[in-house]
Amino acid sequence: MQRENHPAGPGRCQVDGSPQAAVGDWVWLNVADLQLLIDALRHDGRRVVGPQVADAAVVYRDLERAADLPRGWIDEQDGGHYRLRRDEAAGVFDHVVGPHSLKNFLFPARETIGRFLREDGTWRQLDDLPPEPPLAVIGVRACDLAGLAIQDRVFLGGESVDPGYRRRRESLFLVAVNCRRAAATCFCHSTGCGPAVSAGFDLALTERDGRFACEVGSERGAAVLATVSAATSLLACSHDEVSAARGQPAALEQAMHARQEEAGQPKPRSLNTEGIRDLLFDNLEHPRWEEVASRCLSCTNCTLVCPTCFCSSVGEVADLSGDAVERERHWASCFTLDHARMHGTSVRSSTASRYRQWLTHKLAGWIDQFGTSGCTGCGRCITWCPVGIDITEEVAAIRDTAGQKESPA
Repeated sequence: MQRENHPAGPGRCQVDGSPQAAVGDWVWLNVADLQLLIDALRHDGRRVVGPQVADAAVVYRDLERAADLPRGWIDEQDGGHYRLRRDEAAGVFDHVVGPHSLKNFLFPARETIGRFLREDGTWRQLDDLPPEPPLAVIGVRACDLAGLAIQDRVFLGGESVDPGYRRRRESLFLVAVNCRRAAATCFCHSTGCGPAVSAGFDLALTERDGRFACEVGSERGAAVLATVSAATSLLACSHDEVSAARGQPAALEQAMHARQEEAGQPKPRSLNTEGIRDLLFDNLEHPRWEEVASRCLSCTNCTLVCPTCFCSSVGEVADLSGDAVERERHWASCFTLDHARMHGTSVRSSTASRYRQWLTHKLAGWIDQFGTSGCTGCGRCITWCPVGIDITEEVAAIRDTAGQKESPA
């Protein structure tokens, strides 16, 4: 690794005589170096996934070639609206979040959690679940790192630890990206979850002038970067370059706070979180629940794309002989009647009561359970709602008319 003559501190790789950067160092990667990074991760035995254009969206897929990253694509998002358009000036990561998050990989939509075999009339459990290679994800945003921290509390905190989640989480390698644009549905600045990446990553990229300022966030990240540096010359970032890279998402956050509705542009989102727990719990009979229910389809899209929703159900699938059974866990949603079914009936029979359950749990009940809100401000629930229901708008409507009463059916 080539070094410039900079004073000690951020931006200088200070391992004497060694090409390996240390945690906290910053180096420059060129676009071509992204392929070396992918190759290094794959050589390490990892399954690498990254953002790619597929099915008219930017989604996470298995990634072998850096050329498959969505360079030159911009996403336009608003309530119930998602479109991609070409922009030759756009960088590799100038899209915002798509429908996929880390949840899709650490807490899969469908997962085998047990296998059973009947032999000579006796059932026995098989211990050999299919092995999974360690995972590396490229392109993770700050809001999804915040979502990962929340999921860690759910699946790793307390007395009950999910073994599959823990196995995947312990080996997870994260290449994060600092955002330099925001969609109209983004409100991470309101929840304190972005747009700057601050922790929880192995490497973090800030795209600037056709290359990437890369911050080393872990020893594991430093080791992978050493493999990259063995194949090419990497320059350390100077103090000024580090400051400029850090200033990029900070400037975006300031713009998100200050942005105003412009002619022909969607209304920007923000969420007033002051006293939000008490606000929602004190307005469980507010008429807004019925109003939003008149639009809600109970389609469950919001819970499926949410990076923190964790409800699931378990079922068993037998083969045709009936002698082999797999126990599967699959995603569930509080928007379905069966989710609240007890003693043969659903205790949340109306759409209003189900939407109220989701919103109050997400923004209020989680604070009691996990010490934090369950919302990271990613805006996916707004974009992927077929009728464009806006979580920030619903909270604002209740806040503006707090104290009104009308019990959902």
